[in-house]
Amino acid sequence: MTSAPKSRPELESSVRTILSSFDDPTREGLQDTPRRYIKFLEEFLAPPPFNFTTFEAEGYDEMIVQRDIPFYSLCEHHLAPFFGTGFIAYVPDGKIVGLSKLARVLDKFARRFQNQERITKQVAEFLMEELQPKGVGVVLRAQHLCMTMRGVQKHDTWTLTSQMTGVFRELGPCRNEFLSLIR
Repeated sequence: MTSAPKSRPELESSVRTILSSFDDPTREGLQDTPRRYIKFLEEFLAPPPFNFTTFEAEGYDEMIVQRDIPFYSLCEHHLAPFFGTGFIAYVPDGKIVGLSKLARVLDKFARRFQNQERITKQVAEFLMEELQPKGVGVVLRAQHLCMTMRGVQKHDTWTLTSQMTGVFRELGPCRNEFLSLIR
């Protein structure tokens, strides 16, 4: 059961309460922090909507790869940021997608309280459903501040996740080509 949405003043008060457990929320540097933090969450957790524009492939049936797509997310377990790069590929089956849409799809799923594994899977499933290609490959490489700043405190540790569908899962050469192109 979810409770009724809180008003902005209620949300800011909640942030102020958390701050008061660790510092003086009335000091100059923290006075506006509750407002700024709620504004950050409102902006970050609402990526702009977009139209998933597709075009006829005009006979093109080879792999399309977009690499080094930056993304940012918030760990649902610790509310700490994690960030990295995404690598997305698909083999068209009659339709191609506008190139900016691959980055927008990644943002659509990353900009929420998340875990990396789920983002990877959601991006692949969305592209399979909307584009109906022969297959999709998604690899995310991320650094998690919940791991580098707290807990085990291991900096320079990167987590890689992958999701392969269709020909990327079924055909070794297709999977290998994708993985070699993103190295």
